[in-house]
Amino acid sequence: MTRLVVGTRSEHKLAEIRSILAERVDWEVIGLDAAGVEYDPVEEDLEPFDSFEENALSKARHFHAKIGDRVVVDDSGLVVDALGGAPGVRSKRFAVDEGLDPSNFPTVDEANNRCLVQRLEGVPTAERTARYVCVAVLLDGQHEPLVVRGEAEGVVTLEPRGSGGFGYDPYIIDPESGQTFAELSPFEKDDRSHRGKAFRALAEAVAGRP
Repeated sequence: MTRLVVGTRSEHKLAEIRSILAERVDWEVIGLDAAGVEYDPVEEDLEPFDSFEENALSKARHFHAKIGDRVVVDDSGLVVDALGGAPGVRSKRFAVDEGLDPSNFPTVDEANNRCLVQRLEGVPTAERTARYVCVAVLLDGQHEPLVVRGEAEGVVTLEPRGSGGFGYDPYIIDPESGQTFAELSPFEKDDRSHRGKAFRALAEAVAGRP
């Protein structure tokens, strides 16, 4: 069975990618720890660019050089129209950029969500449109980098709903269902999310390669 290493330290993200790919490719999908890749502080500096594509390529090249095996990496985030596209590629570091110390919160996600709500207070619901973006890059050492993109439209709510998902999910309403991404079942989220769309496209593209 072909092995695919997912270049992420997030167990949530790894689980989603493994679930999305499970019925589409006959690959053993593993994370960095299982591949024997120990954490290196340089990983914190692999996303210096202004686009999801450049950041994903940066991370994919780093981990492929370390592993020498087929690796996939995604760069994803939340793009909010009323905030001029922020937090965008800085979604994971939104709180820090806004001057909040994440150590004062139970989790980094909670710190980032606090920033999101504070920045959108007073903004009418109709203007709190947003979208999740995911760009995935696959490197295998035999082909040019495979780059795919998935987007999921949403509306930001100022009150959290749901206990599933992670990141900004409790605050982003999926317009089709009227539920936040944290209220969707794992199956529904995989079907509608930016990551689901990106990795389904990746699986289709790989299947079509010579």
